[in-house]
Amino acid sequence: MKGKNAKRLESIKAAHELEKTRSSSRMEDYLEIISELVELKGYATTLDISRYMHVSAPSVTKMLQRLDEGGFLEYEKYHGINLTKKGIQVAEGIRQNHGILLEFFEILGVGYDTANQDTEGIEHHLNPKTIKQLRKFITFLKANPKVVENFKNL
Repeated sequence: MKGKNAKRLESIKAAHELEKTRSSSRMEDYLEIISELVELKGYATTLDISRYMHVSAPSVTKMLQRLDEGGFLEYEKYHGINLTKKGIQVAEGIRQNHGILLEFFEILGVGYDTANQDTEGIEHHLNPKTIKQLRKFITFLKANPKVVENFKNL
């Protein structure tokens, strides 16, 4: 029993260390929003980002400066926002994770709106190995529709 308790304590410790990555997750949220806006409208503005992120324009400006310094985008105050290759890669990775998780939740029978909301909460926090295994599992389930059908009838 002590072994399980020690493992659980280590797991809790690791989860709290992951909280330090919240800033990274927030940065990913910004990159994801910018990417979506550019795809939808052809450009992204500070005001658009502010609306979608539910934060003030000055907060957006601070984050855009951080992302610029990190090489994720090119930002000049009062001018356009352009993602760099590095920024596009991160945004695309998040989009792929989102798609995988969304598909998994939908296979489980979770409605689209709930699945989408839940996905937004966890897409940044999963280990790439977990995403890879989920992708394999989804492929397996798609190749075996009776398994999905039986599951949904439980």
